[in-house]
Amino acid sequence: MNEEEKSLHERLRAAMIACRQSVFPAYPSPAEVFDGLAEACRELGIEEWDVYAERGPVARLEAEVSELLGKPAAYFPSGVMAQQVALRIHADNAGNRRVAMPDLSHLLVHEDDGPRILQDLRIEHLTTGRETPTRAHLDAIPGPLTACLVELPLRDAGCVLPTFDELAELAQACRERGIAFHIDGARIWESQEWFGKPLGEIAGLADTVYTSFYKGLGGLAGAALLGDDDFVAQARLWRHRMGGTLYRSTAEAVAALVGLRDRLPHISECVTWARALAAALPASITVQPAVPHTNTFLLYAAGDPDDINTRLLAALEEHSLGFSRPWTASEEPGRVATEVTVGQGALELDPETVAGHLAALVV
Repeated sequence: MNEEEKSLHERLRAAMIACRQSVFPAYPSPAEVFDGLAEACRELGIEEWDVYAERGPVARLEAEVSELLGKPAAYFPSGVMAQQVALRIHADNAGNRRVAMPDLSHLLVHEDDGPRILQDLRIEHLTTGRETPTRAHLDAIPGPLTACLVELPLRDAGCVLPTFDELAELAQACRERGIAFHIDGARIWESQEWFGKPLGEIAGLADTVYTSFYKGLGGLAGAALLGDDDFVAQARLWRHRMGGTLYRSTAEAVAALVGLRDRLPHISECVTWARALAAALPASITVQPAVPHTNTFLLYAAGDPDDINTRLLAALEEHSLGFSRPWTASEEPGRVATEVTVGQGALELDPETVAGHLAALVV
């Protein structure tokens, strides 16, 4: 990025922060966040610290997540660590390093080859591109596998999801072949509306599940890894070995508890609003997927990213409404892309008005 591009992106970032209203999840200042956490401690009756991820709000968070997803849970400071631990345990227990996952999986796209370098895993592609996983994809991979990972939703494909029946059939295929079925459920909270099932029923298809506390729930950081009692005991051991048992995780745990209390009940409304926005967009903007599966989706249009971002900056400053993130060049020449994530603030806005602002960027 040259200095001119850097300046434009910095100005866009400042303009987004200054907006009085936003389609996207709110990100208050550090002072506002910590004031809110202090008040939440009083409201939730939290009076003690955790110590090395034991007791206090961490134990309470593990219990609440366990109740929601129907499996014992262990807190982790990051999803990267949690998922590598999950696959490491499955590989060690099976005596096999070969695992299947989408080629767009977060583990392969965003983790600097960590699963292979650190855990010596051999990766097979369960799906490629924007495909959603099915039993047929697993059947097409011959030979022994230790684990099959599905990302719900597949974020880099526009947060796409399989149907619940497809997911259940894939889980059954794993059981028939003796393969551990692992759900990368960083956004499982946002996926529930698509499946139309209780969270416990979705998670119940898998042997192990990971979920995040800072994405849809808006926490500071942190994750949970869920499975049976033996798996969770092994996960806690690996968390300690990998330096994940921090002395204090109280702030992160309290923020996650607030997210479960305040954000989780409104995620379904955010998905509905996202679909209304997508339906109101003109034909000049392509939505991926056409009907959003979650509250996050991709937009594509013809144009030059600098031209569109210059118009975006002017619109943000004029309307004080955060309706779009910066646009970047897409894989297709002459087209640009951006990602939309609908937060609770959008529920106070008219989706057709927001669609009009987006349309004005790409004409």
